[in-house]
Amino acid sequence: MNQNRNIIEVRDLWYQYTEDIVALRGVTLDIADGDFVGVIGQNGSGKTTLVKHFNGLYKPTKGQVIVGGRDVKDLPVGELAKTVGFVFQNPDHQIFCANTHEEVAFGPRNLGLEGIELEDRVKDALTFFGLTEFADSPPAVLGFGTRRKISIASVYSMRPQVLVLDEPTAGLDWKSAMSLMKLIQGMNENGHTIILVTHDMKIVCEFTHRSLVLRDGRVLVYDDTRTVFKHSDILKVTQIEPPQITELAKEMVPMGMPDDVLTVEEFYSAFCARRR
Repeated sequence: MNQNRNIIEVRDLWYQYTEDIVALRGVTLDIADGDFVGVIGQNGSGKTTLVKHFNGLYKPTKGQVIVGGRDVKDLPVGELAKTVGFVFQNPDHQIFCANTHEEVAFGPRNLGLEGIELEDRVKDALTFFGLTEFADSPPAVLGFGTRRKISIASVYSMRPQVLVLDEPTAGLDWKSAMSLMKLIQGMNENGHTIILVTHDMKIVCEFTHRSLVLRDGRVLVYDDTRTVFKHSDILKVTQIEPPQITELAKEMVPMGMPDDVLTVEEFYSAFCARRR
């Protein structure tokens, strides 16, 4: 991990599905190696279209996307998969092997790994995601939350520098979502750059370092998450609602509460501090 360099650079990126449907309009941004970025905005803002450029699923209509110092236009998806792993919103669109072990082994095997090195990768991924007991089980018979972990573990086993996750907590209850996000946070702490597309603002405020807000295919704001959520006027334009605890803290600013509270834990600490 080297947070002094950018792992992804986007320059004046435009993308058109058709002549009449323009999904991205001049997007420019940098993502630092080792960062944890939340990509947010209402439906149709261009979030998924943008991140699908990072692993080559889409190629720019105009502009440039540089990943690991290389232009994605010059790289096939298979080559980009060594650097950027993509986890789709629906795990069932990604899982197809007979058992969990084979599912997790599929990616690194396609990268040319075999023997002990391959088995070590699979064992590490199964252990990290708590899936060892399901190694011989067909994913189709397992619960949705477990299948979600399998889909992420199958990408993690390829050891990409960047993991892009599209709505990874969708369909999960809060306890399961937090458990999964702790694992994703662990991947970030181990050096992986995480790019998280989500509509869950509590998740964004709890885990991300920076937030990118898109509207109508354009960057509305891109800054550290705490700064982004101080701009209620900007978020209102995009119909993004900050967590209720953040809104409550802002109401209490005249009583000495900070205006940049993101989590319940921060609120509690600030509330206790003002009572001393």
